[in-house]
This record gives sequence, structure tokens and C-alpha cells, in this order.
Amino acid sequence: MKLSDQDTELFYRLMWALQSYVNQQLKILDLECTDDYAGLDSEKKIPVRDALYKNKGLIDSFVQENPQNLSAENLAIISGWKKFVRGDFFIERFLKKYAVFIQEEKVYAVLGLHQSFDELIHRSNLPLYVETVLLPFKGKIIYDGLLGTRNIYFGGGIKQRLKETYLRAKQNNRIIVSLEKPNRENKNKPEAQPLKDWKPELDELAHMAKKLKGSVASPAIYSPAFSLVKASIEFAQLAVSDADDQEGLHKALNKVRRAYNKSNTVLYREEY
Repeated sequence: MKLSDQDTELFYRLMWALQSYVNQQLKILDLECTDDYAGLDSEKKIPVRDALYKNKGLIDSFVQENPQNLSAENLAIISGWKKFVRGDFFIERFLKKYAVFIQEEKVYAVLGLHQSFDELIHRSNLPLYVETVLLPFKGKIIYDGLLGTRNIYFGGGIKQRLKETYLRAKQNNRIIVSLEKPNRENKNKPEAQPLKDWKPELDELAHMAKKLKGSVASPAIYSPAFSLVKASIEFAQLAVSDADDQEGLHKALNKVRRAYNKSNTVLYREEY
């Protein structure tokens, strides 16, 4: 859930070089060199940090002038920071590989720097409302090292909405794992795997289910339970034959719901 130590050190070295350049161009702090700037406390760097994001054209100037004689690879990393995303985010959950940041309907996979996010933030504090800047770095997404937290308690409604936003993005393979690629290429698509053909098994189940019938002598639950089985099999058959038929799937699912509700009503009326 974090960069390697080597990459973290590289990030800070490049960021301090860039911010020192911004400071020299805009004359915000009275400092001589990058080493002096790097040694400052984080709070003293905030005005320069803010100036960088307000004047991102200075990123191009830095890359063109290359005052630190950086390699082409490192200059490309800095140039990519023009695609930064700044604002307020919800940290919704921690996963093994990254933390989930949500901004409106966009879901980002973000890595920590020296520490992973679950080392900085206790899980009991999630979801957490934060202000930060997301940056691309070697095909991944990191934050710029400063994380402003808001001590706000969120009720069950907000938590459920954020959870649904994450699950919807996950289901539709649109968790953003890189800021460097166009949106149309940025879907975290799993590798295509050959799908098992479940149609023969479901057809056999449907044939067997036709024999399920209640009778006057049967318990009242038999008939709605059998209807629920048949409706569920029909829904599964449509799902494996035409998963893109959203209208048909919703109709089939409504049939399952009706059978479920009827079964539930029968159980509710039962006197034990």
C-alpha cells in the first residue's frame, strides 16, 4: 500500500527540486539552494506548494531548463505532475495494494509514501474526509506528502453511499489506478479468462424443476418455494446467455422477488 523506500526517496528529491525552482522564480522564501529548501519544515513549504499548483506552467519551465541536470526519465516524472488532482477526498477503505480515495463518483487507487495509509490512519476513523493532491508516479497514483484531515463523523447514510460508489466502480472496472493514461484506457480491466458454459447445467436444473409441484396436501410453503426455485433458474439462464440484456435481467429478477415475497408472506402467516 506504499511506494518502495527507493521510489519514495526519488519522489521527494524530485519534488523538492521542483518546489525549490518555483520558490526561486516567485521569490516566496529567502533561500539559496535546493538543500536549504528540502531541510525546511513541512508547514514552511506550504506557500511554495500552493504556488506550484496555481502556476503549473512552471513545471514546463523547469523541465525545459533542467536546472538540476536530471535524467530524461526523472524529467518525464515531473512533467507528468501537470495532471495532478487537487481537492477534497473521502478515504473509504484500505486494501492490500492501495487505499481507496473517492471524489464525487471517481474512485482512485492511492499509494502511501514512507508509511502506508493504515499506518497513518486507524481503520476505525474511516471514512475520513481529507484534503490533498494526487500525483502520477511511475504508472501509479500517490499523494504529495501533505494530508489535511477533517475531524467529521459520518452517519450510516454517507458510509453506505461511499461504499456503493466504491463497489459500483469495482464492478464496472473503473477504479482509477493511473493518472498518466487517457480515461478510456485507464480501466483496471482483469485479463480476459475463458468462461465456463453453465447453460447445460442450468437447462438440466430447469428440466428437473418442472417436476416441482405443490398439492393440496402439501405444506403451504411448497408452492411458493418451488416458484422461487424456477424463477431463480430462469434468471440464471438469462444471465449466462445474455448478460447485456439489462431489461430482460431486471424483469427476470422482479419475478424472483415476487416469488420470494410470496414465500415470505406464507412463512409470516404460518402458525406454529
